[in-house]
Amino acid sequence: MNYRDIDVLLDEEEGFQLEFKRKVSTPEKIARTLIAFANTRGGTIVFGVDDDKSIIGVDSEKAEVELIRTAGEFFCDPPIRPSIDIVPYRGKDLIVITVEESAEKPHYLTMEGNGEGNGDSKALIRVRDKTMVASKEVERILQSERPGAPPLRISIGDQERAVLEYLDKHERITVKGFGKLSNISNRRASRILIQLVRAGLLRIHTHEKEDYFTLTFDQ
Repeated sequence: MNYRDIDVLLDEEEGFQLEFKRKVSTPEKIARTLIAFANTRGGTIVFGVDDDKSIIGVDSEKAEVELIRTAGEFFCDPPIRPSIDIVPYRGKDLIVITVEESAEKPHYLTMEGNGEGNGDSKALIRVRDKTMVASKEVERILQSERPGAPPLRISIGDQERAVLEYLDKHERITVKGFGKLSNISNRRASRILIQLVRAGLLRIHTHEKEDYFTLTFDQ
């Protein structure tokens, strides 16, 4: 990572794989972004840049790098060890973190680093330019993407055909909506929808209120 790389990043807007932060804050806040990138498609975090992209710089590189490492080691489960670069830029120092998409997903935010245990641990993902809590359906899809995950086995029965035919006429469906449509439990509806996502027939969309599913070829 060098001066020219920073120029390229500053020409972009914050989004799915890029976030600017004015300063290194708490380990928990850092861990949230690390986890969201690792659970999704990876990304870059640049510390020392304000919202308007003015260069603020970082104060104490050594202490702040240690804070980032603490966030990845003790607030992420499994731990995340990102690449960390200190880049001189316009008379200031910036800290640039590169997070790769993980093969150990899903990662969870844990408060164990604060001695609070991990009872409130949660998986996070990146949606556009935001970090959001993953639904149970998204968590299961992330688990299925691990290298050692069991192979997909799917058969298209009446319930699978019902949701595909419904989505051929309607824009979207939720787990609850599918459960009601097919008169099955939400747990069973969730399992079928996840299988169809894994088969590439459906796409899941994370929403603040409730996830929904659409046909893949309509996107």
